[in-house]
Amino acid sequence: MKKTGIIYGVNGPVIYLKGNTGFKMGEMVHVGEEHLVGEVIALTNDMTTIQVFEETTGLKPGAVVEATGDAISVTLGPGILTNIFDGIQRPLNEIAKSSGKYINRGVSVDSLNTEKKWDVTMKVSVGDTVTGGTVFAETQETRSIVHKSMIPPHISGTVTKAVSDGAYTVTEPLVTVTDAAGTEHEIALSQKWPIRIPRPSASRHPSTEPLVTGQRILDTMFPIAKGGTAAVPGGFGTGKTMTQHQIAKWSNADIIIYIGCGERGNEMTQVLEEFQELTDPKTGNPLMDRTSLIANTSNMPVAAREASIYTGLTLAEYYRDMGYDVAIMADSTSRWAEALRELSGRLEEMPAEEGFPAYLASRLSAFYERAGMVTNLNGTEGSVSIIGAVSPQGGDFSEPVTQNTKRFVRCFWGLDKSLAYARHFPAIHWITSYSEYLSDLMPWYAANVDKKFVAYRNQIMGLLNQESSLNEIVKLIGSDVLPDDQKLILEIARVIRLGFLQQNAFHPEDTCVPLSKQFQMMEIILYLYKKSKALIAMGHPMSVLKADNIFEKIIAIKYDVPNDKPEMFESYRKAVDDFYDNVLKKNQ
Repeated sequence: MKKTGIIYGVNGPVIYLKGNTGFKMGEMVHVGEEHLVGEVIALTNDMTTIQVFEETTGLKPGAVVEATGDAISVTLGPGILTNIFDGIQRPLNEIAKSSGKYINRGVSVDSLNTEKKWDVTMKVSVGDTVTGGTVFAETQETRSIVHKSMIPPHISGTVTKAVSDGAYTVTEPLVTVTDAAGTEHEIALSQKWPIRIPRPSASRHPSTEPLVTGQRILDTMFPIAKGGTAAVPGGFGTGKTMTQHQIAKWSNADIIIYIGCGERGNEMTQVLEEFQELTDPKTGNPLMDRTSLIANTSNMPVAAREASIYTGLTLAEYYRDMGYDVAIMADSTSRWAEALRELSGRLEEMPAEEGFPAYLASRLSAFYERAGMVTNLNGTEGSVSIIGAVSPQGGDFSEPVTQNTKRFVRCFWGLDKSLAYARHFPAIHWITSYSEYLSDLMPWYAANVDKKFVAYRNQIMGLLNQESSLNEIVKLIGSDVLPDDQKLILEIARVIRLGFLQQNAFHPEDTCVPLSKQFQMMEIILYLYKKSKALIAMGHPMSVLKADNIFEKIIAIKYDVPNDKPEMFESYRKAVDDFYDNVLKKNQ
């Protein structure tokens, strides 16, 4: 007998039931004749409060609410990759077949295709002892990814039945496990997991390997580790979404989960169209083969926007448990926080700063804490990296979402409006940004790129900081009165900004740059600085140095030297030597 309740009041996406319904906290419910999906968010002896994940127009007091007995959960199994879901894991392609461009209320479709048969290779046989996390079957989910089906974390025992290799649907039982109490558990390719509960792991540990993105300002200046957290804050038009697109396209993560949380529909359309056309540089297959998209655009119900973040996290943790490195793009956490604020207002909770609920900080911390590099229950290693866009109103970084996010992330890529308007992309400002992963990653850079990598990076950062200080003086008295050694710092900083930090996402060589080329670019810029500094020390004025076009030539390296031809850097080193010799000859 299903437990039911009667609607007493409706307030937007929040509904109230009078009396003790017997519902459980966090339980999923079906609301009204259309069976709208909802979740119990508050309980007292006299009142049950439910948030509805769909439009509540037309609901009225007296309508029946049915409990399901389960928490809001996602279905985990083959078929997640290449798919596009809404905030509560309903596949949009399937919904479109029945309801057209817009989602009808009460649409009920399976999260995964239950009719498709997958070619399964069994990894266990009768008599084997298994525990939570043990891989019992493998399926080629896409051309790029092997799906490893695992025993659910809470089950362990002996395999008493196992099917042979063959083609099966996600719902057919493949393995029967009998636990110590003699209870039999039938296990299929798919399993359910509540979205608000993190999936367990054996242990967590610091990451010592960077998430390589191919973007110079990120990989060299402000790197993020695999299993790390980063925030990308910026005002309208500064390039948050494009930065995340670039990371999704080119990073060395195995799986990408892209969560469009409250963003404009046209931006999500761009993601869908671009990702389906792009070729994955790692495998040569379409990029969508290792990507799953969660689209909860700004015109979709607010409550589902709040849930979409957790849906994406749970999918990411599932692939992490298989031993994959997963990167989550959350675009944007500000829209998620606005959904929290709206629901909090409906619930008449006491508002904190700027109307956000008092628990905003704890919700943000719980979200970012689910990132990490872990040893899984089955002994493999996997990671979840979270890159969250923040959209502060008016580009004001002192607002609550940005400030609270800064407390919980170790990487901050601050986008700058003036850089974006000057067409300098990525518009990440080197003075306001930081990464706390640099010291953790130093051994990796030394072993895999060059021992001097971090030293060169620090030298370049020092030159940019000096330029920032000198610019304050230039604003007051102009650049003509500066001594030549300081004019040289301004010129070299210009070379760094235009030739190294600025990157063209639409140029075939510049859109993604390997670390080896990034290192050689730093090396040649610093070699030019060293030679120019020596000439200045000998008394040669900056005007003479600038008469040669060597500075412009070094800026153009990013386009002129192909990524697969590092030997060409030797000719640029020779060009710097020739420049040095020419200046000496002319001014003897």
